Amino acid sequence: MNSPKPVHRVLFVCHGNICRSTMAESVFTELVRQAGRSDEFVIDSAATSTEEIGNSPHYGTVTKLRQMGVPLVPHRARQVRDDEYSDWDLIIGMDNANMRNLRRIFKHEPEAQADGCAKVIKLLSLIGSDRDVADPWYTGNFDVTYEDVLAGCENLLKQL
Repeated sequence: MNSPKPVHRVLFVCHGNICRSTMAESVFTELVRQAGRSDEFVIDSAATSTEEIGNSPHYGTVTKLRQMGVPLVPHRARQVRDDEYSDWDLIIGMDNANMRNLRRIFKHEPEAQADGCAKVIKLLSLIGSDRDVADPWYTGNFDVTYEDVLAGCENLLKQL
């Protein structure tokens, strides 16, 4: 009798959920698919803010993913909820502001307080860096953002 494979539940988070976290969700989903491990993962993305709720991914994200041959995951921006903490194995923020906001969002969640928000990590920490993934909403540079997202996602998959 085959036992079911473990499922890794990963949530990518940025400010608006239309650029970086959506890019990371699509990139990681494609890496997992290419590795033949899709049945092991639940992958989603969300925002810390309410500014873009319901909006589709930024055209710069869509264009960059298309250039790289990465299918865009169907998505509408949503805000992470305080009661979601226990739903995810990893909650991955893109920058220091996201990390602060995630801790603020989860401040009343008992599990988050009990483990010190241990499952909330910054994407580039997965490659041993304290850098932020630059927000292309402000920089306009989706190439640099893609390179950072790809490096973080590749290392995440290796670690899982």
